[in-house]
Amino acid sequence: MKKMAIAGLAAAALWGAAAHAQSSVTVYGRVVGGIDYQTNVYDPATGKSSSLLRGVGNQWGTSILGFKGEEDLGGGLKALFTLESGFTLDDAQFNAPGLFNRRSYVGLQGAWGTLKLGKDLPLADAYWALDPVGQQFIGSATLVRGRNWQGHDNLISYATPDRGGLKASVVTSLGERPGGASRLRKDIMTLTYAAPTFELRAIYDVARDADGRYRDLYSTSKNLALGGTVTLDALKLFAAYEQLSAPDGAASRPDKARHYWMGGRYRATGALTLIGAAYRTTVNRGGGSASLFMLGADYNLSRRTLLYASVGTVRNGGNANFSVEATNNNPAPGRGQSGLYLGMAHSF
Repeated sequence: MKKMAIAGLAAAALWGAAAHAQSSVTVYGRVVGGIDYQTNVYDPATGKSSSLLRGVGNQWGTSILGFKGEEDLGGGLKALFTLESGFTLDDAQFNAPGLFNRRSYVGLQGAWGTLKLGKDLPLADAYWALDPVGQQFIGSATLVRGRNWQGHDNLISYATPDRGGLKASVVTSLGERPGGASRLRKDIMTLTYAAPTFELRAIYDVARDADGRYRDLYSTSKNLALGGTVTLDALKLFAAYEQLSAPDGAASRPDKARHYWMGGRYRATGALTLIGAAYRTTVNRGGGSASLFMLGADYNLSRRTLLYASVGTVRNGGNANFSVEATNNNPAPGRGQSGLYLGMAHSF
């Protein structure tokens, strides 16, 4: 009897060890801190403009803490999950309500593709691949007032497997409102073709308001983007075109915007990467236009730690008052603004 009990315990231990070997959990993160300076920040209450100096955490990239894991279910099928928080290092505050405010999903992955349920950032991830600055605050989100940063809650996502470099994804984000399935719902579709030296990408997404309508260019609108990258040894070039529309908005407000950019990343040495980009937007119905220019540098002290510095300027025309950064620190209409941020990032 004792031998049988010992054999049973040994079998259980071996089974547990095998199960543990088939699954894994990873803790990962990044902490980013620095300083930021902007000129010509306009105060509507006083009608005056002044400069702004502050400690910051997310201009180069968001500070994050996350957990991800997967389990081998056999037959080529995997279960997976991700839980990820975004926060600001300078004041130890979450970027948005909720503990896991960036990503919190569970899913399955197999030869047929990947299915996810929960919360994710498919739109920001898609634009990140087209932006030479990696969606820093001076980047592709600036002249659309953060429109292509939007996250997706209550998400159902399907992504195809890679078929000779061709991939596609379809996402719906349920609004969970009575009175119609379109209320507050978001949808996004992406198509990507990747080759060794270039990549082409198409993105189409829609974000509806509480009535299921498209009333605001920079929050509830339709959005189409086409772009790509070309890699030439140490130089990677980027170009994209983005078009926003809000057909249900008031006749007195802008309902169309065109946004395009180009830029590059150059690996000057093993540690130093130089960045340059130019962005341009035009908005109809008197919304004006703006041009944004950015130069930056990343210097890796190690595989996990880097120093960054980015400088930019925006020139507004007409009634436009875009900030040099994707913030609400706007200049007066028609005025320009310059900005600089620098700091340090450590990943683990």
